[in-house]
Amino acid sequence: MTLLDPSKTDPNAPATGSAPVVLVTGAARRVGAEIARQLHAAGARVVLHYRNSGDEAERLAAELNTQRAASAATVGGDLARFGTADEVAAAALAHFGRIDGLVNNASSFFPTPLGRIDRAAWDELVGSNLMGPLFLSQALAPEIRRRYGAVVNIVDIHAERPLPHYPVYSAAKAGLAGLTRALAIELAPEARVNGISPGPIEWPEDGQFSAEERQRIIGDTLLKRTGSAADIARTVRFLIFDAPYVTGQIIAVDGGRSAHL
Repeated sequence: MTLLDPSKTDPNAPATGSAPVVLVTGAARRVGAEIARQLHAAGARVVLHYRNSGDEAERLAAELNTQRAASAATVGGDLARFGTADEVAAAALAHFGRIDGLVNNASSFFPTPLGRIDRAAWDELVGSNLMGPLFLSQALAPEIRRRYGAVVNIVDIHAERPLPHYPVYSAAKAGLAGLTRALAIELAPEARVNGISPGPIEWPEDGQFSAEERQRIIGDTLLKRTGSAADIARTVRFLIFDAPYVTGQIIAVDGGRSAHL
């Protein structure tokens, strides 16, 4: 299995097994876990990154290793902290001796009303949503290029249409959208970089949106319903394994919300 072009191989890349390896950040729970499951089902070995959900990451790795021995590993780290991305990249590469793909899914999300924005909120939101993906991509770029691999960034519909009371989050995701296109240029022609822009998929667990707000958001979609983590995961799987001539693109998986607004 290859990620880009079956005719391209690098004779200098070490032989570390034929199954590609994909690092998924924020992979312990919710959308990230489903992404990891979908890529694993497609035949990849996966490195599951987590920040605080170590027990859940280990349980998921055990589940995947039961299905196929030695096919999943975990690595922890706070990607909002400068320098952690290099540590995570090195640890992920050490697990299987190669990295073919990277899915930048880890993200913090909380409101920052204007007038109450502080340095801690800036560091957390920009760090997890923009700085982490940038430095992780930079650290793994030589390996991903050598493997003719791919990067997928999980962006957001609010990169283009800012969410009221979430200016820092919206700006960070807008930066990630721009970074996606910039990295596609930087890593070409060996590797591909694309993004996915989800709409209403899984609501925050801390009750940030009321029932009325949720219904309003669903009403803005053309399909009049929420999506699922599997909708995002299937699109990641497509971009990693089945889109060899697609790069620099951001695919909206939002039930048509971006077309309706």
